[in-house]
Amino acid sequence: MQIKMANSFPSKTFTALSDLYPNMANLKIIGIVIGKTDVKGFPDRKNLGSERYTFSFTIRDSPMYFVNATSWGSEEYIKSLSGSFTVGECVIIENPLIQKKELEREEKFSPATPSCKLLLSENHSAIKVCSSYEVDTNLLSLIHLPVKESQDYYSLGDIVANGHSLAGRIINVLAAVRSVGEPKFFTTSDRRKGQRCEVQLCDRTESSFMMICWDNESILLAQSWVPRETVIFAADIRISFDKFRNCMTATVTSKTIITANPDTPEANILLNFIRENKGTNVLDDEMDFLKESINLNTIVDVYTVEQVKAKALQSEGKADPFFGILYAYISTLNIDDETTKVVRNRCSSCGYKVKEASEPCTTCNRDPAEFRSATLSFDMLIDLTDHTGTLHSCSLTGEVAEEALGCTVNEFLAMTDEQKTALKWQFLLERSKVYLKFVLSQRARAGLRISVLACKLADPVEASRNLSGRGRV
Repeated sequence: MQIKMANSFPSKTFTALSDLYPNMANLKIIGIVIGKTDVKGFPDRKNLGSERYTFSFTIRDSPMYFVNATSWGSEEYIKSLSGSFTVGECVIIENPLIQKKELEREEKFSPATPSCKLLLSENHSAIKVCSSYEVDTNLLSLIHLPVKESQDYYSLGDIVANGHSLAGRIINVLAAVRSVGEPKFFTTSDRRKGQRCEVQLCDRTESSFMMICWDNESILLAQSWVPRETVIFAADIRISFDKFRNCMTATVTSKTIITANPDTPEANILLNFIRENKGTNVLDDEMDFLKESINLNTIVDVYTVEQVKAKALQSEGKADPFFGILYAYISTLNIDDETTKVVRNRCSSCGYKVKEASEPCTTCNRDPAEFRSATLSFDMLIDLTDHTGTLHSCSLTGEVAEEALGCTVNEFLAMTDEQKTALKWQFLLERSKVYLKFVLSQRARAGLRISVLACKLADPVEASRNLSGRGRV
């Protein structure tokens, strides 16, 4: 069967990917690029001392059919060819070599495809990049169609709930883009250059979940996503457990194909949810009620208030948080003021704030009459002061607050005003060792959102040794 592109390339015909079989010759194929890897160099066995270069990409010409193509050649040719097109563009491939896939070996590192593979050589094959005006709109629309079934995915909440049991697994994920960090470049111990980009995802079940990109192509793709306006379907993404952050993360690999803003009912529902709750507490950068899943033993940098403010100025424009320890007095702790300023109702299902325990949650739309009632949680702002200044409006919430105060919410509510005042002065008179997370935020006071990860009375000797902020900074 031959495919003729409607209203484009009238004199040219193309072979459908569904009709490919090994050793076919003199072919011309058209498809939209849905995935692409970085250029890599390997020692050339035939010419000792020289290198051959390669990169791979995946093209699609119909909802059911897509294939992997690999091109080999000289450094100049491969880098020029790779740089000539990106994911989302259409290409015409002439004279590829059609080969049978080695399933076990190839699908371990490449996207799983339903048909054979293409091999492109520098001397015999050619690739032409098409203008979008030349291509049939049906072909262009394939970029918004996931390569897996639209319902075949894990929610972020499912991943977190399964925890270590999913570590090392390859799964599919549907999520919204909450933020895209700046690419970070580094050099390894063997002098190889690398890069890394962190993307924060969210959905109806989790307000923040990290996805990591290590290769240039996925980083380039991520930089095109508009936070809180983009939903992605990540097919075959690797799930890992991050020991430093003590949480689950997702990593883009050479197998992964990411579809931005998929044209599926599930993605449209999620996108509408994100848009409707834009600017509300659901995705508000100011809200950090959940206990941070950070291994406190990995936080070793000691700061003074002055040093924190200086680091915040140096980090302006960066999305990544930083962590540190502060030896300071709690200078504002209004726990003996009105209870509503200290304790709030939260939905038992999703954890977000609700005005009244009897009201339905506007975040997950679950009626407390059908599910568990709302729960009470500490939610307060404190000031931290040392000899160099004060950090205002630091968020102390949830279990972290319970551990710091030494009582549960119900025990606190049962206290008399005198008992609450006595509890407050235990902290106002003593220096505390406070573990903190700092996130730059234009909407926060002084441009810095500060969350307390742990707070306990400091050992006097340890505190005096670190008063000047001496430590690893």
